[in-house]
Amino acid sequence: MNEALTNTASSAPAHNKISTLGSSSRLEHIDLSVGGMTCPHCPPRVENALRSIPGVRNAHVNLANAYASIDFDPARAKVQDLVRAIRSAGYSAGTAKVRIPIKYMHCSSCVTRIELGLQLTPGVVSARASLSSNAVDVEYQPEQTSFAMLRQAIESAGHRVAEPRPAKTPEEQEASPEDLAQRQEYRTLMRKFWFAAVIAIPVMGLSYPDLIPGLREWMPAGSETRRIVWALLGVLSLPVLLWSGSQFFTGMWDALKHRAANMHTLIAIGISAAFLYSIVAVAWPSLFPKMSLAEVFWDVTDVVIALVTLGLALELKAKGRTSEAIKKLIGLQAKTARVVRDGKEIDLPVEEVIVGDVAVVRPGDKVPVDGEVQEGSSSIDESMLTGESMPVDKQVGDEVMGGTINKTGSFKFKATKVGKDTALANIIRMVKDAQGSKAPIQRVVDAVSGYFVPAVMILAILSFVAWYLFGPEPRIIYATIVLVTTLIIACPCALGLATPTSLTVGIGKGAENGILIRSGDALQTSQKLDAIILDKTGTITRGEPALTDVVVASGRKEEEILRLAASLERGSEHPLGEAIVKGAEARNVKLADAEGFAAIPGQGVSGRIDGHDILLGNAKLMRDRNVALGALGKDWERLAGEGKTPMYVAIDGQPGGLVAVADTVKPDSKAAIETLTRLGIEVVMLTGDNERTAKAIARQVGIERVLAEVLPDGKAHEVQKLQLEGKTVGMVGDGINDAPALAQADVGFAIGTGTDVAIEASDVTLIKGSLQGVVTAIEISRATMRNVRQNLIGAFGYNALGIPVAMGVLYPFLGLLLSPIIAAAAMAFSSVTVVTNANRLRFFEPKKVAS
Repeated sequence: MNEALTNTASSAPAHNKISTLGSSSRLEHIDLSVGGMTCPHCPPRVENALRSIPGVRNAHVNLANAYASIDFDPARAKVQDLVRAIRSAGYSAGTAKVRIPIKYMHCSSCVTRIELGLQLTPGVVSARASLSSNAVDVEYQPEQTSFAMLRQAIESAGHRVAEPRPAKTPEEQEASPEDLAQRQEYRTLMRKFWFAAVIAIPVMGLSYPDLIPGLREWMPAGSETRRIVWALLGVLSLPVLLWSGSQFFTGMWDALKHRAANMHTLIAIGISAAFLYSIVAVAWPSLFPKMSLAEVFWDVTDVVIALVTLGLALELKAKGRTSEAIKKLIGLQAKTARVVRDGKEIDLPVEEVIVGDVAVVRPGDKVPVDGEVQEGSSSIDESMLTGESMPVDKQVGDEVMGGTINKTGSFKFKATKVGKDTALANIIRMVKDAQGSKAPIQRVVDAVSGYFVPAVMILAILSFVAWYLFGPEPRIIYATIVLVTTLIIACPCALGLATPTSLTVGIGKGAENGILIRSGDALQTSQKLDAIILDKTGTITRGEPALTDVVVASGRKEEEILRLAASLERGSEHPLGEAIVKGAEARNVKLADAEGFAAIPGQGVSGRIDGHDILLGNAKLMRDRNVALGALGKDWERLAGEGKTPMYVAIDGQPGGLVAVADTVKPDSKAAIETLTRLGIEVVMLTGDNERTAKAIARQVGIERVLAEVLPDGKAHEVQKLQLEGKTVGMVGDGINDAPALAQADVGFAIGTGTDVAIEASDVTLIKGSLQGVVTAIEISRATMRNVRQNLIGAFGYNALGIPVAMGVLYPFLGLLLSPIIAAAAMAFSSVTVVTNANRLRFFEPKKVAS
């Protein structure tokens, strides 16, 4: 197994864990899912079994996520050995996943052949190649296949594994194998371009001596001098053909071995035809009926190779920029952590932090891993993960995420998730998986691209024959120019890159805004949504009750009523009681001790405070205790009509007032819902609450259609009913009790808060618990698909226009015949234009919703 490979593990229902080891290391890293672990004693058994294998440097097993993270020397240990060790310890091992960088993958036909070749390999579960990353992700069963077999499958498909040379600089050591291979390929292509360009300049000048004063007299037409100079130009051009253009011939041969054709086939045939014609013109000019026909095309060979090679290099550079978002996320990872061990603070590499360690974070430091604050407080910048621009205050008991930046205070926290379990690692994994996925529109493009190259070759041959039989003199030159130009101008690259490059940038833009889009399918479908169902609790509202109102009877004070109600509820575990206590504490109300506390089932509570008998509860409790409510009854009706839960307070048998508690609406919910409506999307609220409360919340946020009193198992049915109305439906929920509805919807949006970012039932995860994320996700989806359509129109339009012009359809009307050099320039920069247009998405900024 070579250093170009990056291993991963997967097993349903466990999550795939992606990791990359620097290519300068001799160790390989693999994550294998482990089944059958039921107690805290299981992970040490698996770890000991793995560490007993010669060549295993490190093994860590996580019980929560059920996977083993292993560093090993591939020269001494094989993946099959690791699988056998896990099974010998009495547990089951899942599949593995590997990301393999590919050399010279430029068009959709390349992607299709690689995927098909791998999928036909025994033991391969799935294979997914991506032009944007120049790599293929393969999920396979280690006991049935090996890395050598995967490599052989790729080579049998006419492609080669990109094997980067060992990294020399610290920057290269931190780069992934596919990034390193891409950089090295770019440098090689640029060297080939400069070599071809330098030689092309004198060759172009000396190929047309009749146009340059002085040369015309020195090497007149038909002279031996001209023939000798042209022969020397051929010798000078030969290294350009064999070295600068070597990738075209290699690619063509690899494809032809498997009865296929690709972009390299078109270029190789075109430049070969021009070169061979030139050889015949110099070596055997007598074969031509006129000496004027014995022209050379060395300049065409050199310039075409130079321009197309430059185009490939620029395309590679631009594709690298499309994955800037994932590189930024990887760059967020802390390198070191300050950990308390044996009473001392020591700095450790972040990889050595274990669950349970207490870490110290000072102002300006990055939080190294996920954890829970144990001591101190601070405000933390989480914008890089959640998209929230304002720092978030953290107190004892609050969660912190690795990769975020501490702004002000110092604090200590206990590590709860490390390594590949952290929120940041999960985000990186999800974004990488999504960027490698395909949108439905890409499958159509792939199908078209499969016929593109053969069709172009047929058109080129037919054009050559037509010009040779019916064209004007010199027919052979015209026919050759048309053949070469038609082959060179066709650009399957632009078609292949139109969709994946835009998806890569769009999904990355989502990650920058705290939105994890799980696939290209979800991204494409999001832009077509015309109805969105919002779960009320935790989505529109905060999901926890809060004190909203205090109403007092005549002669009473608001602070007095709140103090009595909160003092009576102090120590209560009921959510409504906790809300009253928190509300009093927030208003700095001093509480008293209650005596004789008693809970009255279904009615409320009673007790004695400061010598007064206090009742707190509903109207039934007041009636049973003969408390005359008077005018407070109307206030109760009003508050209940607003969707709140009002409770009476009675003092010594007399009405004292009301306290009301409600699950309050999030600050930006109303503005987000208004924006969704302006986008032409019908917003529906779904809740298990009673209809009165549901409609009260709906009025606050401007929702007209309400589905109330729906049980959790009926939510998916409500989604289905909307779909039967012909609507494309999105569902927004908390990802737990809404899982069936999220799965049923065309696009499921899961609200994730804190470190809860791995919600498997959803298509889109919103890290920040805000409906603003839904608006942003739809805006990004629409912007991305608009960009895709622009790319596809440009790519199809270029080929639809360029190929007929290259075939010479304008010649009878305008006397215009396209030069192969112009065709090469157009072909080279068409794909660069597509990738550059995709990169425009990097500057897209979604509109902010004012709360």
